[in-house]
Amino acid sequence: MKKFSGIDLHSNNSVVVICDVEDRVIFEKRLPNDLKQILKALAPYREEIVGVVVESTYNWYWLVDGLMDNGYKVHLANPSAIKKYEGLKHSGDFADAAYLAHLLRLGLLPEGYIYPREGRAARDLARKRMQLVRYRTAQILSIENILIQQTGARMKSDAIKRLKRDEVKALGFAPDVTLAMESNRAVMEVLQQQIDVLEKRLAKRVGLRSEYRVLKTTPGIGDTLATTIMLETGTVERFAGVGNFSSYCRCVDSKRESNGRKKGEGNVRNGNKYLAWAFVEAAHFACRYGPEAKSFYERKKKKTNTMVATKALAHKLARACYHMLKEQKPFDVNRCFA
Repeated sequence: MKKFSGIDLHSNNSVVVICDVEDRVIFEKRLPNDLKQILKALAPYREEIVGVVVESTYNWYWLVDGLMDNGYKVHLANPSAIKKYEGLKHSGDFADAAYLAHLLRLGLLPEGYIYPREGRAARDLARKRMQLVRYRTAQILSIENILIQQTGARMKSDAIKRLKRDEVKALGFAPDVTLAMESNRAVMEVLQQQIDVLEKRLAKRVGLRSEYRVLKTTPGIGDTLATTIMLETGTVERFAGVGNFSSYCRCVDSKRESNGRKKGEGNVRNGNKYLAWAFVEAAHFACRYGPEAKSFYERKKKKTNTMVATKALAHKLARACYHMLKEQKPFDVNRCFA
């Protein structure tokens, strides 16, 4: 008899539930996050288990890879797209795991993408670079605030990035103020060193790939954005169409309508936040370096506002990149802005 397993994964334990075709729970247990123990629990039902559902949390790599290596058909559940009945009187980890198995049995499971393990390290390295850039930006803003407090004047961020220890001392601030500013500067310097190391490594990993070269033909997309878009997209064939890709990039509206009237919004955070950032950044740069992109943006801005115009341009670029990756063809300005 067919069986379905759901695993509610936590930071230090996993709740494993196995159900049959009539949704009867035949096994349930909370286990430590140890692959051997989880495999041992599943082993008696191995031949009958149709699939194992793992909730997509930040720490799913080890479990999904381990289950797949041992021959199980694994499904990664998208928790943001799963909505249980809110009128339930009781819910918990065991009920959640059983519900995952229930959705798999019905064929209604909203699945996440299991990114191939050979590409995850490079993708996560690019995400680490973005994290360090945010930390560096925080140090720059802190130094700007100190300067405004002490002098009333503002220094450009490029000048702040070039600051040296002696230059901070030469500003003549009180010792405690100087120490605070030098702390920000020193951290910023270390972060920049690590960012340079990561960028050098990423350049080696992605520089020879055809997708990277194709993406760089787009106005507004340089080394960093091409790397992010390529690695976060993975294989473009996983998207059923350009609309699915645009939605994944958070470039389309999320709303609910009934009888022609807006009844609310859907899950606006559903999608990839890194791709959403990348295409908005690409839109900003495209306005600077692409006359057709700037013209499109200005027309939209006259009818709406700056934010809507930027998102509209980001949507255009996302659609263009989908077709470029799908067809392995360089950017066509006429096709994009016709």
